[in-house]
Amino acid sequence: MNGDLNKVISALSEVILEKPEQIKLALCSLLCRGHLLIEDLPGMGKTTLSHSLANVLGLSYRRVQFTSDLLPSDITGTAIYNRQEQSFEFHPGPIFSQVLLADEINRASPKTQSALLEAMEEHQVTVDGVSHKLPSPFFVIATQNPQHQSGTHPLPESQLDRFFMRISLGYPSLQAETQLIKSANKNRRTQQELSTVIDAERLARYQDELNTITISDSIIEYILRLVSLTRNTQQFSDPLSPRASIALAAASKAYAFISGRDFVLPDDVQAVFTPVCAHRLGVDSRNGEQVMEQVLQQVSVH
Repeated sequence: MNGDLNKVISALSEVILEKPEQIKLALCSLLCRGHLLIEDLPGMGKTTLSHSLANVLGLSYRRVQFTSDLLPSDITGTAIYNRQEQSFEFHPGPIFSQVLLADEINRASPKTQSALLEAMEEHQVTVDGVSHKLPSPFFVIATQNPQHQSGTHPLPESQLDRFFMRISLGYPSLQAETQLIKSANKNRRTQQELSTVIDAERLARYQDELNTITISDSIIEYILRLVSLTRNTQQFSDPLSPRASIALAAASKAYAFISGRDFVLPDDVQAVFTPVCAHRLGVDSRNGEQVMEQVLQQVSVH
């Protein structure tokens, strides 16, 4: 495994207990310059993971609690008139941070949800016709509650597609939960005291190094067979698009890179297939693993 990234995973594992695979997937998303959607019940550690990740990587962090009355300008910022200068000045919103936690994104109105679209895709915000660049790296971690909970607005397909991955932390084991209970008063302090393992400059180098990871023609053919299956079956109303196949290849390279290899294996593709593709197919996170495993079983590796 990549030494520095292994240290990142180890540091995060101090506060997110027994979830190394979810931590690894979150790093994959960041390395690919993608955005992460975490779907889970409240209290599962989504906020802790987001804040701790920013601390370990030395990145600026802001959190926005999405509510039904949240306005787009509350996220992006607004232009305010300066009487002395007799001109409008742009006051940036919380989106101007390297890591933005959009907490409970599906509790906001669709209009407010869409305020993130340009930022996530173009890494800029346009207010009153003027575009403002966002910091680099720019990483959105959005959390959403399960759709069956009251007061939620389902994310439209176009918004879901902007998220590189969707993961779920799930319930901790009894042993991990016992440890959480015993250390409940110390957890917040531990999270804040996490030291920086790699900085933004080194992270950018790692992001660029993904271009050096070899993905063979046979692996690309495997990815295309997986994607084609979703298009040639009646099981999915929204088959995978070319954007999904590109994301699947990129995530596979990132997974191989974190694992310390400079080439992609079929195991890498299988490891990232569900988090990259399930939400794009409209598969609910509660039965996503089972449905996606069925797809993997139907497609031969060679």
